[in-house]
Amino acid sequence: MRLTRSATIAALLAALCCSAPGPLATSAFAADAPATAAREGWYGHRVDGAFVAGYAVLPKPEGVTIVDSRPAARKYDRGHIPTAINIPDGQFDKLVDLLPADKNQLLIFYCEGVDCMLSHQSAFKAERLGYTNIKVYAEGYPDWIARGNLGAVSVPYLKKRMDDGAPITVVDSRPKERKYDKGHIPGAISIPDAQFDKLRDRLPTDKARELYFYCEGLACSLSSDSAVKAVRLGYTNVKVVPEGYPMWAKLYGPGPTGEMAAAKPTIQAGKEAGSITIASFERILRDAPDTIHLVDVRAEKQFRAATIKGAINIPIDALEDSLDELPKGRPIVFFCTSGARSGDAYDLIKEKKLPVEAYFLDANVKFDKDGNYRLEEN
Repeated sequence: MRLTRSATIAALLAALCCSAPGPLATSAFAADAPATAAREGWYGHRVDGAFVAGYAVLPKPEGVTIVDSRPAARKYDRGHIPTAINIPDGQFDKLVDLLPADKNQLLIFYCEGVDCMLSHQSAFKAERLGYTNIKVYAEGYPDWIARGNLGAVSVPYLKKRMDDGAPITVVDSRPKERKYDKGHIPGAISIPDAQFDKLRDRLPTDKARELYFYCEGLACSLSSDSAVKAVRLGYTNVKVVPEGYPMWAKLYGPGPTGEMAAAKPTIQAGKEAGSITIASFERILRDAPDTIHLVDVRAEKQFRAATIKGAINIPIDALEDSLDELPKGRPIVFFCTSGARSGDAYDLIKEKKLPVEAYFLDANVKFDKDGNYRLEEN
């Protein structure tokens, strides 16, 4: 009986040791880990996604460098393994100084999957430079995402999405008073990770919305912790920005403070004359809903079934006879279901040359049975 219990305990300990991902994973485990049979031209020492997951965590572990060998703008910037640096294989010699000075440090190279040779080529180059602890994650980024892991984006890519007016939500996971209020990425909302459950209603109702979480750089885990919570809530397009606010401030200067953020949001014009972008519309509703008037120009029956909080109803067929009923003192944003009737409402205001600052939401507005809505580009 004593031998049976000892054997059972030993088996449990072995299982725990081998199944728990983390920076304590060993090179011996890595050598036995590859999930795909070797191919001609591949680097000999390979690891799988479970091994990589032990190192692709925040705060970034010491003693390991994960290298993305893919092109920057087309691949790395749009999505990469968290904490990975970018050394495109075609620029390896130019960017080799990004590798650690310690030639014994663990290096993990990856690229775009089993048909991609860039990571293997870079691994051989690093070996010729004298690095002694090199691994290749041959299945690469596609496998990383397929396993359900979080992807990361670069700060320049995030800024490009913002500059393009893309319908995204940026979340600052740092403490509000100590960090966010002293400077944050423009347009970001504050949901400190410690208050995530309490403030999660600040997240968009559309679970397919692009969410980008950031905090205080590679030494901070708050953003990844919050991102995981968002995934558990059912959000399907969640990424982290590991370099976070420190990199934003380095590249683009300090962001707005809490006091500056409280100022009136700017209405960003859309592609159609008189339209407002989805991103601008949602940002205003989230941060300063009292700075605009919402007018739902759908039929009364549709309005009573569901509308956007704070809206009044003036059906488009009744608008010309109800111009005196339009709210005053703030910009008006007309909306409907597809942007057609709201566009007609805007055109009528312009035709009548009314002294009203008006816009229309050129988007598909879809309501669910609970009255929640999501916006989609036309």
